[in-house]
Amino acid sequence: MYKTRLVPVGKLTMGGDNPVWVQSMTNTDTADAAATLAQINELAAAGCDIVRVSVYNEDCARAVRQLVDQSPVPLVADIHFDHKLAVMAMENGIHKLRINPGNIGGEKNVQIVADCAKAHHVPIRIGVNSGSIEKEILAKYGGPTAEGMVESALAHAAMLEKAGFGDIVLSMKASDVRLTIETYELAASRCDYPLHVGVTEAGLPGQGTIKSAIGIGALLARGIGNTIRVSLTGSPVPEGKAAWDILRALNLRTQGVQLVSCPTCGRTAIDVAGIAQRVEAELADITVPMKVAVMGCVVNGPGEAREADVGIAGGKGVGALFRKGQPPVKVEGDLAEILIREARKIAAEKSAK
Repeated sequence: MYKTRLVPVGKLTMGGDNPVWVQSMTNTDTADAAATLAQINELAAAGCDIVRVSVYNEDCARAVRQLVDQSPVPLVADIHFDHKLAVMAMENGIHKLRINPGNIGGEKNVQIVADCAKAHHVPIRIGVNSGSIEKEILAKYGGPTAEGMVESALAHAAMLEKAGFGDIVLSMKASDVRLTIETYELAASRCDYPLHVGVTEAGLPGQGTIKSAIGIGALLARGIGNTIRVSLTGSPVPEGKAAWDILRALNLRTQGVQLVSCPTCGRTAIDVAGIAQRVEAELADITVPMKVAVMGCVVNGPGEAREADVGIAGGKGVGALFRKGQPPVKVEGDLAEILIREARKIAAEKSAK
């Protein structure tokens, strides 16, 4: 595990031994506070710990106050080029900035932003994408490279450090998965800033989810990454679930239900997919850690899912219900309902401890 410095974001802390936090970004007009708050609440309900909003004019910066006052999670202001908008957002209570110091008009403006950030205890994320690397760095390396992206990010960070500011988070995203992995590995070896990890412009749900899972998952498995975003085209709400699925798969965040279900084969005698979908949907409100299995074969099912807290293995007209550490019990009837009922009992037991 790569150890990083600690950076506060509202009531959360990034880095060190803290959890890997889930982030997403609204796609509403930020100046429309009601619409933006509605989406912030949707994202929080989908599992997002931090939400970013675009602040591209003074109307957006003014809306920050209402957004911060009513948001259930810390908010990040995404700002490009205009240091005055950064100052307005911080004075209106934003919890974190996303801005590149090299793009806001020189050292004087960097110092203004750094001083304001220190006064309001607002951390700054420096975000470098493969499509936004400085021309001289592109020329130096002959195109987007891991070396070039890290050099760019650390140069921006150096501007803030020179201004006496150190609550810095870095991101260096590419749409190319291999380049993303190489860049973050290099950054982790050269600095102790917390890293916000993601594959940028990953695409639509489906292929985009797979690209994100490979890139983010490979890094998290190496202990690299303190916050993540799955960047998908369209509504941002599915990004939260996708991020949580990645974290649960690596046992980095265990809250809620992790579903285990078999791919089925010729001897499958129950509707595994239908049962699994119903179980996942009806147990979505459970917050305690729980692994639930749906298996289509009474021959291997119980053995393959023995690490689950509870599960069903189905046969013709009959099923086996099993709880971790206990022998299977023969059951008949609505297997999905039986499994859901048993899972809720276990959830209640865990909550009571």
